[in-house]
Amino acid sequence: MIDLDYLAFLENILTDNRKERFLNVLANRTKHFTIAVEDVFQMHNTSAVMRSCEVFGIQELNVIEQRYGKKIDKEIAMGAQKWVDINQFDSVATCISTLKNQGYQIIATTPHENDCLLEDFDITRPSALFFGTERDGLSEEILQKADGFLKIPMVGFTESLNISVSAAIIIQNLTNRLRNSDINWQLSEEEILEKRLSWARNSIKDIKRIEARYYEEH
Repeated sequence: MIDLDYLAFLENILTDNRKERFLNVLANRTKHFTIAVEDVFQMHNTSAVMRSCEVFGIQELNVIEQRYGKKIDKEIAMGAQKWVDINQFDSVATCISTLKNQGYQIIATTPHENDCLLEDFDITRPSALFFGTERDGLSEEILQKADGFLKIPMVGFTESLNISVSAAIIIQNLTNRLRNSDINWQLSEEEILEKRLSWARNSIKDIKRIEARYYEEH
């Protein structure tokens, strides 16, 4: 449970504009879709995917780091890591089982004989969208465990797009359709309170000193 007194204490430090901005952004946040990236060798691409998640309202990004184990490039993420939740996994199996237990269907973004074009994708089901490496695409393990396949329609000679570009196109399309639907896609009241608390903490300099003062007084 969220300590509402503590939340009020922290938000009292923030400007009214900042608090209003939080509420406006949270009104457009969703966990109906979540994004997963697998062993992305060029870390700036993972950071760029994170920025797309933040800009278009996806609250969670799942990062599988079996081989490269690099950290998020904070410069390229442009502060997005403060506002998007990053779930890190050291194996495909753990990531997939976790997301399935949360009620997501696993969607591999790759050309496949049973693929679905972006505009035809059914947005009603909570979905985890998986993106693979620049060099090899998604692993066979993910392709075998996927519940469905999604691709971007292309009409040129080039057969693929950079992962960060693909993710941006797909995330923008699906979240826009979601917001124009009657699907219950928004965060719950409890999730909104959790994010207000987390974002307030991320916005306050010297938060440890501020917290210590609060607990001394309470």
